Amino acid sequence: MPAPITEIEGKPLNQEQQNYLEGFFSGVQQRAVVFADLFPAGAAAVAEPACEPEDEPTLTAEERIKNEEHPLDSYYRLVENARANKAPEKEEVFRFKWNGLFYLTPVKDAFMARLRIPGGIVKSYQLREIARTAAELTTGYVQITTRANFQIRLIKPKDTPEVLRRIQSVGLHTRGAGADNIRNLTVNPTAGVDPYELIDCRPYINELADLIISHREFYNLPRKFNIAFDGGGLIGAVEDTNDVGVKAVKTGDGEVMFRIVLGGATGHKAFARDLGVLVKPDDVVSVVLAIVRVFIAHGNRSDRKRARLKHLLEKWTLEQYLAETEKVLGYSLRKAALEPGELTYPSQDLPHSHVGAFPQKQPGLQYLGVSVPVGQLSPRQLLRLAELADNYGSGEIRLTVWQNFIIPNIPDGYVETVKKAVLRMGFATTQSHLASGVIACTGSRYCKYAATDTKTHAVEITKYLEKRVQLDQPVNIHVTGCPHSCAQHYMGDIGLLGAKTRDGREAYHVTVGGGFGRNAACGRQIFQAMPLEELKPMLEKMLGVYLELRENGETFQQFTTRHDVNTLQRLFCNE
Repeated sequence: MPAPITEIEGKPLNQEQQNYLEGFFSGVQQRAVVFADLFPAGAAAVAEPACEPEDEPTLTAEERIKNEEHPLDSYYRLVENARANKAPEKEEVFRFKWNGLFYLTPVKDAFMARLRIPGGIVKSYQLREIARTAAELTTGYVQITTRANFQIRLIKPKDTPEVLRRIQSVGLHTRGAGADNIRNLTVNPTAGVDPYELIDCRPYINELADLIISHREFYNLPRKFNIAFDGGGLIGAVEDTNDVGVKAVKTGDGEVMFRIVLGGATGHKAFARDLGVLVKPDDVVSVVLAIVRVFIAHGNRSDRKRARLKHLLEKWTLEQYLAETEKVLGYSLRKAALEPGELTYPSQDLPHSHVGAFPQKQPGLQYLGVSVPVGQLSPRQLLRLAELADNYGSGEIRLTVWQNFIIPNIPDGYVETVKKAVLRMGFATTQSHLASGVIACTGSRYCKYAATDTKTHAVEITKYLEKRVQLDQPVNIHVTGCPHSCAQHYMGDIGLLGAKTRDGREAYHVTVGGGFGRNAACGRQIFQAMPLEELKPMLEKMLGVYLELRENGETFQQFTTRHDVNTLQRLFCNE
């Protein structure tokens, strides 16, 4: 086995760089992965052509593929492949992501379809079609993602057009759900029903979604792009982890406006920063699209490792980005200090309020948040859920970024009936200080990058800890399989990043102290490549030490932040 990389161009790697390389390659080398989505045309495709001017940056292989044929124009290839039940060619693997289809080789000779569900709002008739599609054409289960979305896995090449047709038949689609596109738009899952919200953001999400799907210019970004709206209320939208976050505030004269934050990417340990403007609700969609257009025009297309909005903001100042945005808009935005005293921000999010029954702003109605272990549902559960939404709610559910769902608009008199029905389905409606805050990415069972079986391990860890630790405050555990950090391990109270031990056992790097919103912070690593059998008792010990030594009711984040890494290691190891 080759020696590990310890330096690049003579410079030693730091600990974070070493962890990235170890975690990334442990998840791909064990499967002898060909990096089809990174270099789809082979190494020659990324060689700098001799005839290219020196002052012109070399486009990445992916950019060249997009220039040769727009990925949305490759649908006919998908249909041809389906007729022969043929696996996609290397360049098709990349292009088909524009239709929300991800080829899972070498883990599986099949596709995953990722839907686009603006705001995570799903109607009962849509749930039924998704359930039927999953049962008849796939593995028979559906996953809720960390962008309040659905994924359907293990679709044979021959069935891909039919899956897309069925999804589109009920008003949903998959276009732009992967690769260099604007991903699913998220919002507070209780938008429009939360008594504490400042403004219902659903109209802006829906308008933005309609404009994106109607204009091809938004399907050729330098890299993926996340947008979230937070109108206030008990359940936040984690908008500061997005490329663009839109957050409602109230001015001194009672007017509701939006603040804009830019550049969030927690996989890169970056939270979004305030742009320093106030935007009227009627203008917010135009402003967001102008921000996207600036990124399209100026984002990095020669180095995919430096192609997110975060990286452009490292090159520019926020003031420069604002100036370019105003050029696109054709007018100046209202400037505002970062923390002006006359602004009122929404009340603090209530931890784990995405689980349990809560009164709505509409008298006599409640919403019920349901905890779904690692976000997986069977077709039977989806059908039953649709029935409950029709019989006791308004025929819809809301997906959350915590891989759970909410049933809104339940009359007070039926809440207990729905709770019992959900319990019989295998889900929970009571808050658990542990289980309600556990999220996990897909893991090595279906993802070629993951080093560990995250969903299985997350369930094991949750059951192990709930039997042994009695918490009186919420603790979030985020389990992710590779440094792409789809489960955002850096923002968990405890973050677990998949790795391998030297002898090939599944293991996790352990970070502590992450958070979001007013408690935004990136976790710090305290343990490296800890095998699962050692990890579970260590997590038990960590929580026990916290309960024993915390001061004045500290949260786990506050406790770990108060100590440096060396002290935490010593405390948790009883040294």
